[in-house]
Amino acid sequence: MREKEFSDQELDAHDFLGGKLRISQPRVGYRSGSDTVLLAAACAARAGQSVLELGCGAGVASFCLAQRVAGLRLCGLEFQPGYAALARANAGKLGFALTVYEGGVERPPKDLRALTFDHVIANPPYFDANASTATEDDGKDGAFRTDTSLADWIDCGLRRLREGGWLTIIHRVERLPELLSPLQPRTGDIRIKPLASRAGHAASRIIVRARKGSRAPLSLCAPLILHDGERHERDEISYSPAAQAILRDGLALDF
Repeated sequence: MREKEFSDQELDAHDFLGGKLRISQPRVGYRSGSDTVLLAAACAARAGQSVLELGCGAGVASFCLAQRVAGLRLCGLEFQPGYAALARANAGKLGFALTVYEGGVERPPKDLRALTFDHVIANPPYFDANASTATEDDGKDGAFRTDTSLADWIDCGLRRLREGGWLTIIHRVERLPELLSPLQPRTGDIRIKPLASRAGHAASRIIVRARKGSRAPLSLCAPLILHDGERHERDEISYSPAAQAILRDGLALDF
């Protein structure tokens, strides 16, 4: 776990949304990428609403969302103090108001438990603590592996949502049953958006959006195809027009 703040020498600035945002991230450690931007694009927040990001890291998803939708009340929960401090510093540099609470989803701080939100977004670690994906950097390892269940992440999110609010999560396809099991008794209008690398390829990740207290049926949406062509043939990333509109131009993801 990253407990101390990052020094300037430990950080690099990375461009997001085609250079609209320049955000500091660790040179070594967990760094947000396209999944984080896709998560922000999938959140259907409107101006004046409130959004909580669980496991906010350096704050990238919240900042991408704030770039697209003005006038949001943004909060984040981060269990690694070093990343929480980095998110606050990034917010100050970018001019976004982001309140970051420190703690885990199993036991959020008391001040956060007193709040409710219109939207909760999350990119939980993709692997459990026993997965063979360990890295030498504690901060990165904590972002990729966890002994906290997806059910705990979902419970935390739903407890912080107002009735009728939306929970949006990005994760790996094989974990879909673990996502749906705790969602279905307490939410409806569950929308599943597959993310496929190329046309004709099986999806490896999904975005799930669910509405607290709804009784509307589940729906499986058309996939988002991320890259053009059958294979990677050039040095640059060959994003599809739909993916480029989200990742470079900052548009919303259509559900």
